[in-house]
Amino acid sequence: MCSILGIFDLDPGTDLDALRPRALACSTRQRHRGPDWSGVFVAPTGILVHERLAIVDPAGGAQPIVAADGSLVLAVNGEIYNHRELRASVEAESAAEGGVAASAGAWDYQTGSDCEVILPLWRAQGAEGLARLNGIFAFALLEPATGRWVVARDPVGVIPLYWGRDAEGRCWVASELKALVDQCPAPEAFPPGHVFDSAVGELRPYGERPWRDRSVTVGNVVTPPELRRALEDAVHRQLMSDVPYGVLLSGGLDSSIVAACAARFARHRVEDDDRSEAWWPRLHSFAIGLEGSPDLAAAEVVASHLGTAHHGFTYTFEEGLDALPDVIRHVETYDVTTIRASTPMFLLARRIRAMGVKMVLSGEGADEIFGGYLYFHRAPSPAAFHEESVRKVEGLHQFDCLRANKSMAAWGVEARVPFLDLEFLDLAMSIDAEHRMPAAAPGSGAATGAATGAGVDPATGAPVRIEKALLRQAFEGVLPPEILWRQKEQFSDGVGYGWIDGLRAHAARVVPAAELADAPQRYPVNPPVTAEGLLYRRIFEGFFPGDAAARTVPGGPSIACSTPAALLWDAAFAKAADPSGRSVAGVHRSG
Repeated sequence: MCSILGIFDLDPGTDLDALRPRALACSTRQRHRGPDWSGVFVAPTGILVHERLAIVDPAGGAQPIVAADGSLVLAVNGEIYNHRELRASVEAESAAEGGVAASAGAWDYQTGSDCEVILPLWRAQGAEGLARLNGIFAFALLEPATGRWVVARDPVGVIPLYWGRDAEGRCWVASELKALVDQCPAPEAFPPGHVFDSAVGELRPYGERPWRDRSVTVGNVVTPPELRRALEDAVHRQLMSDVPYGVLLSGGLDSSIVAACAARFARHRVEDDDRSEAWWPRLHSFAIGLEGSPDLAAAEVVASHLGTAHHGFTYTFEEGLDALPDVIRHVETYDVTTIRASTPMFLLARRIRAMGVKMVLSGEGADEIFGGYLYFHRAPSPAAFHEESVRKVEGLHQFDCLRANKSMAAWGVEARVPFLDLEFLDLAMSIDAEHRMPAAAPGSGAATGAATGAGVDPATGAPVRIEKALLRQAFEGVLPPEILWRQKEQFSDGVGYGWIDGLRAHAARVVPAAELADAPQRYPVNPPVTAEGLLYRRIFEGFFPGDAAARTVPGGPSIACSTPAALLWDAAFAKAADPSGRSVAGVHRSG
């Protein structure tokens, strides 16, 4: 993972000698994202700063990347998984049309970086070409001669990006809020799937996803084998790496599936079409939890089954509590669910980096696509399920993607998310919601119920439904049954129930009731409604003061769980201020 910082719309008389160190100082605040090298490009029309985490082409690939003719300069945080296909197709298309490849020969690549393909793609097709990128990215591009600048972010928002204007009217962009908070009076999150071109002067979406419209998906069916092949292909694409990597393995369904797919391909090098042995062929897996946590036990089962070199770490409640200020500073949120889950992930990232690993695969996105959160059991219809699934995917950049990216990047580790690979996402979200809703486990009954967590409801005799049934069916025979049919646990629950319970109890002790009652007056933007929420808000404001910073975090009780409409699926859940999955009465079964 890297970081970028850009300053644009400079006045002709700008003192670059003064602005350059100011830009570098702000970029230093996010250097944890890219501790391997720093690069700065300065022109009278703009400044770009890049902090690099070297994953692909570590010996080269330095940024900002300057085109051979000096006409374009690019700073990118991200990975372009289809960069080799794009290199070939853009050159061929441009030559056929008499474009850049025909007039000046093939694009003169300056690095082996997967991200450099953005330059010829932009030159050939402009904003329309961005929809062809399959990857995770946020980039800033500058034409030094004209001052034209372009900023864009990947469609899901896996990579964070913020922007704002300073008192002199200059536009700043940065990977993290902390780089802008004292430069721009009103910084904002740059929206996923959008591009801003200064020559056009407006923020525009690109690459519309057809599956947002339910009518496009009605009747669409994907078989379990087809779904499995699609996810395996996504994992294979995302294994491109010239440095040691691993997988996050909580023992839940999603991370276990990703680990199983990675184990299939780990011995060979993706960048040469699996012809040679990988530089680091042994797959390492990582888990964390309190002593005796459900996740640690389940992860051991999966790791043993897959034969990974497994590393299970424990942390104490006190260690987690001590880390909260650092977690909130890095993750840049006060959302309760996000902070609960970010803390163990933050602690795990530190362990991972200490072992020399710089990239991990993670399971974010599966719950949003396949309705894995327990309240999806209450969806009254396929149409309601689809609407909520789309909303959850479109909100990932504010919650799970933000957590995974920033918790890992805090220690210079890159998190990749194969379930959100754009090819896989488009296939999975195009499946009729009727086939993505919770369903009875195959063969569920007294004989299998104990092993699968499914079985028969003793009160009604009906088969118990389980979330993500289609995804589970796709990996029958790949994972042990007790893992394949294990019920969903939120990560913050699975690391040990004592974590959440302890946080609530601690907040109740240190936050006076009078202060909580006064919260709406003290915090007019998204006032906290629980003592735990107020505790996190206090810490957040210490690093990011002011209403503008507070507005970069979405608000409302249980905000990570569902919309008001979806909350109506379950009246009891609608009244719960606490967003733990255990609060979905009658659905949560794991102990």
